[in-house]
Amino acid sequence: MMSSSFRSPVFREAVQQYSSSQFAVALTGAGISVACGIPDFRSAGGLWTHFEPNKYGTLDAFLTNPVKAWEFYRALGETLEECIPGNAHKALARLEEQGDLQGIITQNIDRLHQAAGSKSVLEVHGTHETLQCLQCSHLEAATDRYSDPCELPKCPRCDFVLKPNVVLFGEPIRCWEEVDSLIGRCDLLLVIGTSASVYPIAELPVRVKAQGGSLIEFNVTETRISDRSDFVIPGETETTVPCFVDAVMTSA
Repeated sequence: MMSSSFRSPVFREAVQQYSSSQFAVALTGAGISVACGIPDFRSAGGLWTHFEPNKYGTLDAFLTNPVKAWEFYRALGETLEECIPGNAHKALARLEEQGDLQGIITQNIDRLHQAAGSKSVLEVHGTHETLQCLQCSHLEAATDRYSDPCELPKCPRCDFVLKPNVVLFGEPIRCWEEVDSLIGRCDLLLVIGTSASVYPIAELPVRVKAQGGSLIEFNVTETRISDRSDFVIPGETETTVPCFVDAVMTSA
């Protein structure tokens, strides 16, 4: 049975606003993947409670002590291994397939949007599925090279230690030109499972509002952007996002 909150005037107005938009985009964060068994890094039980970010999650940490850094990378690989897309990921893929979502900007490295069927996905923090060489730019599939604690993955071209192709603290955001272009055309932004509090991602909702667009927020609790959002749909994204997408698709 549909919750009463999904029959509320605010919910119906949000659906109507979305249906009248011309270029809708989604911005997703860790909250959309929690139901898939991937805890937010900063939450209780998340990786940052076991690995201090400044000791394991920075570019300097990798360059200074790759053996220690790979302890974190292996734990990261184990956390993401065998996770499958949730209902929220699948709902966004359906929305894109229908032509009602122009792209997804995700802060996640789990590739669950692609696994759900989404095609237009910009991964600003990279992906855990490949390894990169900072010296010669070689890329290769991660496969089982995460797992061996006795061996550091080395680049087959230059023998430099490989790192997961994810953005560490101290590295620039990925595909920012593409993000800039997408947001420049956006007239409605779905903010899903993220507080959008860390720059430069934090500027995206601000830009959409400044150019006359609308924000629809899906988060469990209020965030720094809730006050400026046109609609706030509280609750677990695994429930709220599919209900919203179903309503959008049936109203078309």
